[in-house]
Amino acid sequence: MKDVILEAKQVTIGYTARGLPTRVVASDLNLHLHTGEVICLLGPNGVGKSTLLRTLVGMQAPLAGHVLLGGADLFTLPPRERARRLSVVLTERVELGQLSVYALVTLGRHPHTDWMGRLSAHDEQVARWALEAVGATNLAQRQVHQLSDGERQRVMVARALAQEPLLMVLDEPTAFLDLPRRVEMMHLLRRLARETKRALLLSTHDLDLALRTADVLWLLAPGGTIFSGAPEDLVLTGAFEATFATTGIGFDRHHGSFRVHPPAQRRVALVGDGLVGAWTARALERVGCQLATDDESPSLRVVVGGDPHAPRWEVAFNGGPPQQAASLHALAALVCEHV
Repeated sequence: MKDVILEAKQVTIGYTARGLPTRVVASDLNLHLHTGEVICLLGPNGVGKSTLLRTLVGMQAPLAGHVLLGGADLFTLPPRERARRLSVVLTERVELGQLSVYALVTLGRHPHTDWMGRLSAHDEQVARWALEAVGATNLAQRQVHQLSDGERQRVMVARALAQEPLLMVLDEPTAFLDLPRRVEMMHLLRRLARETKRALLLSTHDLDLALRTADVLWLLAPGGTIFSGAPEDLVLTGAFEATFATTGIGFDRHHGSFRVHPPAQRRVALVGDGLVGAWTARALERVGCQLATDDESPSLRVVVGGDPHAPRWEVAFNGGPPQQAASLHALAALVCEHV
């Protein structure tokens, strides 16, 4: 059975300010995070994700309830002990001057060193292990300001890993990264959670990668409701629609993604299947067409022809002679002329 690393017991989060009424963001939250588990925190802008994250890492006290880290109340732990149990990687870029990658990673050993900050042989060994774990050994002698965004993020993860915490918390770990590096980073974090038996909590806007990577999602919806469960369970229960309800945008449960739904201006009969047929349907929906059912006879008909490597399309309006399109861009333009 996996150990509970982080536990929120009937926690209420929000703000208090002198002379102003207390603002409650969410109340009575009961959350758990276990060893080797990756949890992604998702939600619309402004619902309180940052407030929840700050509360769970000890930067902001809860209005009510308790946050336990490794079985101890987070807010009664001495700073040094808290740093031994918890490491944080924030989105904000910190200017590090001429600091080398290796020197930055060794800063993660600070909670374990003596009062003079001297590194023991064990500290050096852990720093080297952290660099190796994230695949950044070759960067050790580089200066941090010389790194690409992807390299820098790997090094920041290594620094957090060098603390040997029970829990690693990362705020938008894929920010500033291109798509391949985002995928790489999320798979790296998942592997680290499994191999080191640490718990990872990530706040992210990257829905697709969260669905594919996380063991558990925490969906914070407007009004303070939080949905917790495996990504697939939350898709099936409709939690995504409840969390991200927006006019003109719908969550496609079959594809696990959001789609913009412009008002359908006409119905279309589509003849075609396979990969080309699927992307033809996407193009038609994008320009305001809705696919007709088999028993309908709409005025617009699109037939996919050619072969999968060189497809062509025939478009017929109101039973007239078919017109040819050599690309989906041309098809969309042709349809828009008649909508």
